[in-house]
Amino acid sequence: MELPHLANAELAVMELLWQQDCLTARHIREELYAGATKAQHGTVQRLLQRLEEKGFVERDCELPVHLFSSLVSRQAYAGSQLESLADKLTSGSLAPLITHLMEQKKISRAEIKRLREILDGRTDAGGKA
Repeated sequence: MELPHLANAELAVMELLWQQDCLTARHIREELYAGATKAQHGTVQRLLQRLEEKGFVERDCELPVHLFSSLVSRQAYAGSQLESLADKLTSGSLAPLITHLMEQKKISRAEIKRLREILDGRTDAGGKA
């Protein structure tokens, strides 16, 4: 499933939700704009609304203060973006990306071991033996 691209500000909100799951708009504002001299309430509300429209965030309206949580995992978003990049740059193949990362030593030994296990069919995609 291809997910829409997120702007940097939207991604910053998602990072908070991936770390803490349920947050209020106020908490998000305080985290993103801790040193801001002007109130950023409207900005955060617009970001959350755009993320809701894109299907990344859900709003729990049960309480007087709305709680926001992620509907899309970090792994799902990263995978979608990698597939999109591969489609644009390498006709859909992820092999050149993985090869480059390995050659540049950007993948740890543990990650290489995990890739080998997946390729050998010793574990499923979820990491269970």
